[in-house]
Amino acid sequence: MKILVVGAGEVGRYLCETLSLTGHDVTVIESDPDIAQEVDESLDVRVVEDHGASAAVLKKSGAGTCHFFLAMTSDDRTNLIACSLAKALGAKTTIARIHDQTYSDNSIVNYQIHFGIDFLLNPEALSAVELAKSIRNPSRVAVENFARGEIEVQQIRISPKSKLNGKQLKDVRLPTGVRIGLIQDGDSSEVPTADSVLQMEQCVTLVGPPEALGQTKEQLSPEKKTELLRIVLFGGSETAIALVRLLKNPRFKIRLIEQDMKMCQSLAERFPHITVIHGTATSLRLMEEEQVGAADYFVACTKDDEDNIMTCLQARQLGAKHVQLVINKPDYEEILDTLRTTLGVELAVAPRQATVAEIMRYISTEPFTELASLPEGPAKILEIRVSPDSPVINKTIREISFPKGAVIVVLLHKFQAKVPGADDRILSGDRVVVVVREDREKELIKLLT
Repeated sequence: MKILVVGAGEVGRYLCETLSLTGHDVTVIESDPDIAQEVDESLDVRVVEDHGASAAVLKKSGAGTCHFFLAMTSDDRTNLIACSLAKALGAKTTIARIHDQTYSDNSIVNYQIHFGIDFLLNPEALSAVELAKSIRNPSRVAVENFARGEIEVQQIRISPKSKLNGKQLKDVRLPTGVRIGLIQDGDSSEVPTADSVLQMEQCVTLVGPPEALGQTKEQLSPEKKTELLRIVLFGGSETAIALVRLLKNPRFKIRLIEQDMKMCQSLAERFPHITVIHGTATSLRLMEEEQVGAADYFVACTKDDEDNIMTCLQARQLGAKHVQLVINKPDYEEILDTLRTTLGVELAVAPRQATVAEIMRYISTEPFTELASLPEGPAKILEIRVSPDSPVINKTIREISFPKGAVIVVLLHKFQAKVPGADDRILSGDRVVVVVREDREKELIKLLT
């Protein structure tokens, strides 16, 4: 495919390298002459040394005929303008890298629609999603990447004390946006219908927004008490802010350590439900005073990799149950496995890698991706790109005859991911997440692709 990339910084360069190695026709626009020359000499891509937010430059570089236009500079405004111009020139799909949460706020104006952008990617937010996965529910089966942390999959066993025992699904009122994707009973499993009956000791696979899933789990297993988790974040970075948003449930007691006083004041005003501490986690005395050793999770997410690594090791030594960190420098990405296995760091995420991995999912020519295999049952969770030639296009969910043993649990239409209802319509270009029994997988893929 023909792909045009604006920006050859750390993210852009890594993206160009990955795309080139997978056989795509890549052109990169870079305004810095030194970086442009270095990329030209080291990568098998076409390099244009110019400004990526110029319509003339974009037209000359082939934006009007590219399959994907990727604006990956470190400047949000440049990326938004570049994507808007590329879409106007005829680019098929545009993806913009952003940092400022302002552009994810659609309360007044939907920035994606306004600028004609198909996907907005925030490297820090993607990293926060990875960090939040194990904190929110260590036993979860996750598809959070699909919906930027808005939707996830969890499995829970129905308690004998649940009031839903013996009820058919059509008589059960689940919280808005929650769907049961699979019911497993011993060695047997079924993708449920409205007539399926819930019974104690069954294992059910739930799909929906995290907050609503918490309410559903209380219905299915009322005796399980909500566990309070003590979380210490080091650094008021964009990643930390995104993580605070993802962990907004009252069961997460968050303390955030930040050494910049103005940042502390700003964070305290924006997030009054968390405790903000002025100081640095590189101080052993502060770590001891704040009882970091008693924390369930310590997450280092500053821009300084050395501080992140050392404070995680210190937190681990003090007794923190789980430690996680962010790695920013490409040179340090090679030691991620060492950090996990040798030094006891449970999870290390790299924004650059998270961003490129997400983009590669959009660009993949494969019609579907396997997100997970469900334990305790022969079923899979697949993400499928619906073909424009599929017979389901422009039909509502209720009008489609899905194979028995398959159910759509998430629908993504450009700007929004949701658990669909019977009247939601599948349009060309949509992607869906489905739970499907393995013996029905080929039949379902044939229907949708």
